[in-house]
Amino acid sequence: MGLHILGKNLWFSILKQNFVETELLSPPPFHITLGLLEKVMKSIDLFKLNGKVAIVTGGGSGLGRAMAMALSEAGAAVAVVDVNEETAQKVKDEISVSGGSSLAIKADVTSISEVNSMVEITVKEYGSLDILVNSAGTSHASLIEKMTLEIWDEVMKVNLTGVMLCCQAAVKQMMRQRRGKIINIASIAGMVIPKPKIFNGGYNYSASKAGVIIFTKRLAVEMAEYGITANCISPGYMRTPLTQKVLKDKKSYKEIINITPLRRLGEPSDLAGAVVFLASEASNFITGHNLVVDGGYTLW
Repeated sequence: MGLHILGKNLWFSILKQNFVETELLSPPPFHITLGLLEKVMKSIDLFKLNGKVAIVTGGGSGLGRAMAMALSEAGAAVAVVDVNEETAQKVKDEISVSGGSSLAIKADVTSISEVNSMVEITVKEYGSLDILVNSAGTSHASLIEKMTLEIWDEVMKVNLTGVMLCCQAAVKQMMRQRRGKIINIASIAGMVIPKPKIFNGGYNYSASKAGVIIFTKRLAVEMAEYGITANCISPGYMRTPLTQKVLKDKKSYKEIINITPLRRLGEPSDLAGAVVFLASEASNFITGHNLVVDGGYTLW
């Protein structure tokens, strides 16, 4: 059909149908063939999650909520899992109001029975499980000379053992399907020691997140033959309830901003694109990767 210059209205309508929510002030300053346009549209389609089913642990607030909403917006049915039933229900309602399909499930990721039930409920409702996002986490800092076994275990059980239990339950279903996407939320604290001494005593948190990263790499290798990929996202300093107390300190806040090349804190919404990418067909040849979302903080 040869070359065509797409008018503003036609171009905008095509982009709008493919999740680009912005208004073009003028037509694109280039010629484009219909064949190329079709390729662009097919590439965009790789990020769509229509017909997929996701579980997001820790989905009731912060990063988990943002990722649950993003997966839903991309087309997935989402089971919002949280130890706090009220917050899980609230996010479920937000998804429903937006036209998405969702479940709210109360579960403690350190409980084998509750984790298994989480998967069973989801599969019973939707028939499959395509995506697992392990976002449940906690923090309880203590100087090493004051660290108790209870404080150590409190963090390790949620942040590392919880990830293992959820992956264990999910892969049993995914192995039968011979497909699946696992996304574990780690942290730059599992990679480097924060330069400003803001989180002194975060031994258990750092160890748990480093454990998540290497656990994910092992999982990626062993699950590859079943068509299952496993990747991490390591956020930097994000504006969440978990970091709210620290970020109220003006000196600490300024130090973080000065070290971060992009000169700002991360927002929960900054993980939206990352989680949709790793959950979608666009990342089919990526596994065992740790995607760092930190505004450049770890570049120094």
